[in-house]
Amino acid sequence: MSEPQKPVKFRAEIMWSCHNKVNEMSGKYQMELTNLSQNAVDAIKSLGLEVRKRDDKPEKGFFITAKSNNPIKVFDAKGEDLSNVAIGNGSKAVVVLSSYDWAWKNKKGRSASLKKVVVEELQSYDGGEAEDDGDDDVL
Repeated sequence: MSEPQKPVKFRAEIMWSCHNKVNEMSGKYQMELTNLSQNAVDAIKSLGLEVRKRDDKPEKGFFITAKSNNPIKVFDAKGEDLSNVAIGNGSKAVVVLSSYDWAWKNKKGRSASLKKVVVEELQSYDGGEAEDDGDDDVL
């Protein structure tokens, strides 16, 4: 694996933020950084990371999923801690990202490491719970 790269800074839209709770599917804290500009894609690729784009998910554009064993620290533009805030899809942020090499058992690779996340435009996440309309027949 190569030498560590200097972290890169770019803007992204946040989707599926599990910055303060473990994602049930991956078992890690994670955040999707979506709708990346071409400059952001090039910067991320310079870290040796793969940027994805899925035809069946056009709303994501180019994206990368950053995962962590630890909670991801998130702040607002004033420096206020957003650790206890539910961050909704479409929130806009400035991100500082680096990469690290890893080896475990007979596997090795490179993963993204979120160094800093500053939310500039917060979209609140309400949990998506259904409203109670009083109809007990619908579960």
